[in-house]
Amino acid sequence: MKKPPRHSRLLSSLAVALLSAGAPTVHAETIGEVNTAFHLTQDDRITVEAYDDPKVEGVTCYLSRARTGGLKGVVGIAEDRSEASIACRNIGPVHFVAAAGGLPLQEDVFTVRLSVLFKRIHVVRLVDVKRNALVYLTYSDKLIDGSPKNSVTAVPIPPDQKIPLK
Repeated sequence: MKKPPRHSRLLSSLAVALLSAGAPTVHAETIGEVNTAFHLTQDDRITVEAYDDPKVEGVTCYLSRARTGGLKGVVGIAEDRSEASIACRNIGPVHFVAAAGGLPLQEDVFTVRLSVLFKRIHVVRLVDVKRNALVYLTYSDKLIDGSPKNSVTAVPIPPDQKIPLK
């Protein structure tokens, strides 16, 4: 199969990058990190960050991911690895944000950039109506060739509290 011209692939990649730029981005709180490989400028490390679900008060997602060190990491042009793990927990009373008008069955909650342009970690919230639970899926993409790496977690909602749907 013949590949499209390089400029055509580049324009397609840039278009997808611009379209995904509107994806939700939330503030991360760094909980901690461990160094995994020594570099003179900055070590490679695994970072654990906390993200609060902006539409579900009382639910926080903890994301662990690899961070590339070295000179590229310091300058901000390193491409971090695609591996990530997620654990979302009920950390207090669950309240659904009224302004949200209910939750869709599937929605991007936030994204984390792994490289300057083409690679992100996504967190998607899915509603399991039958079990009255919120399921959070994290996966990485690389707009050029994709990546199936993923992790999943679930937060059960008490039976007397129904999840409002759009």
